[in-house]
Amino acid sequence: MTNHILSADTPATLIPAGETVQLPKGTDVYVVQSLGGNVTVRTDRGLFRIARSDAGNIEGFNLAEVPAPTAGGPADFSEQRVWDALKTCFDPEIPVNIVDLGLVYDLAVEATPTGGAAVEVKMTLTAQGCGMGPVIAEDARQKIAALPTVESARVHIVWDPIWTPQMISPEGRKSLGLE
Repeated sequence: MTNHILSADTPATLIPAGETVQLPKGTDVYVVQSLGGNVTVRTDRGLFRIARSDAGNIEGFNLAEVPAPTAGGPADFSEQRVWDALKTCFDPEIPVNIVDLGLVYDLAVEATPTGGAAVEVKMTLTAQGCGMGPVIAEDARQKIAALPTVESARVHIVWDPIWTPQMISPEGRKSLGLE
């Protein structure tokens, strides 16, 4: 973790409550991870998620460490592109994407009458009551909606089956040092 200071008042999301707060200018922050287009920082008040658009307020932090979302041309849409987009979504406390964590239970793509795509995802969380659930689901929805020809994107949080660590993929286990 690297120590930085916020150069301006910065909107952030309190982890795990999911509450939106304002971190004041001059706050000491330690960058915990910068995955999925967001930055997780630790302060003396706890963990917070800062959006890429506000990460420039972290003095001395290399914004290049936070990849910007990419979009392809209209001919580039596929179900695999949806899976790839979901792999850019992270629980801000765990450095493994939501697909490899085993949080995505179902992905459905339907053609629309206009030739576009309607995408529905069912996902869960590592713990019920996690306030970050709506934030993670909205991050996933936005990334899917940004794909070419996607006309609608919905992400539903479900609780059946209940998530267990056995659902983590071999890649996720390796990232977490569980293999």
